[in-house]
This record gives sequence, C-alpha cells and structure tokens, in this order.
Amino acid sequence: MAGCCGGHSNFDGMSQAYKRILWWVIAINGVMFLVEMSAGISAQSQALQADALDFLGDTLTYGISLWAIGKSLNLRSNVALFKGYSLLIMALWVFASTLYRFLVTNSPDAMTMGTIALLAFSANLISVLLLMRYKDGDANVRSVWLCSRNDAIGNLVVLIAASGVWVTESALPDLVVAFILASLFLSSAWQIIQQAKKEKKQAISNNLHSG
Repeated sequence: MAGCCGGHSNFDGMSQAYKRILWWVIAINGVMFLVEMSAGISAQSQALQADALDFLGDTLTYGISLWAIGKSLNLRSNVALFKGYSLLIMALWVFASTLYRFLVTNSPDAMTMGTIALLAFSANLISVLLLMRYKDGDANVRSVWLCSRNDAIGNLVVLIAASGVWVTESALPDLVVAFILASLFLSSAWQIIQQAKKEKKQAISNNLHSG
C-alpha cells in the first residue's frame, strides 16, 4: 500500500481497497459508454462518439487490469502493452473517422453535446478522485490513472467544442476536438507502451538472473 502513495513505480495493485475502487471505476465507465454513444449518435457529434469509445476502451482495459493484478511482472507488462496498442488503434480510428466527417459536415446538437459532456466530466472526475492516491505504480496501474485523467480533460474539451458549435453553428469545433482527443490518446499510448517495454525488459533480466 505504501508504494502507491509515495510516488514509487513499484506498486502493482495488490490492495483490496484499490481493487474495490477499480470495480467502481469499471462500472462508471461502462454506464457512461452507453449513455454517451447513444447521445453522440443522436446529436451527430463526432467528439461525443470518440469520447464514448474511450469509455468503452477503459471499461475493457480496466477489467484486464483488474485480472492482471498479482500476476507476474512479465504478464502485467504484456497486459499494459496490449492496452497501449489498443489505445493507439483507437486514436488512429478517431483520426480517420474525423477526416471522413470533414467531408460530411452536419452540425451537431450543441445542447446535447454540452449536457452529456458535463455528465461525462462528472463521472470521470469521480473516477480521478477515487484513483488519485494510486496514480503512481507499474505500467498496469499507471495506465488506469492516465486514462481516467485524460478522460476528464477530454470532457472539458468537448464542453468547449459544444460552446463553439453553438456560437458558430458549424461542425468544425466538434471535429477539431475529436482530433485533440485522438492526439491525447496517442500521447497516453506512447507513455504506456514505453513503460511497459521497460518493465518487460526488467522481467526478462530478472528471469535470466534467477535462472
């Protein structure tokens, strides 16, 4: 437990309190995916749909994170790599779909965008506060913190986009925000992948020395 509170990177999630919090965060993300994807399709908002996909990705990868707790360092690093590459694929999908939407610029519903983004921000803020004391740890634990933090930031950006759509009556702010969210996904994917690769090398080295 001390390892997660003192800024160390060796906390591996072996805490009943952390596991309970992770279950709550998984539930929050699962519910918000359904809510935000439905609203995003209804409002024709690319930014809301991109953020909803992030909720779905987090629900699945947090479940994997929970399963990986207590496993070997090599397995945990492999799980983190999987999450990093999944986030990378998600970012590329958002980039591609947003480029497509530039050719079909239907103006989204600003009121729906703003309302759902505010709800999503509240949900992610709760997750961030729950995970605050566990923000430092191995790649598996840290990836959970990074995703939750990025989600909260992304929701604020979607709120800004909703204001821009309302003022300009254009889809451009929505599309710009989708690009920003995709860039945020790319940044997180890079951090997770790099830390996971480092830990994987450490696990291989430990196995060689123990053998």
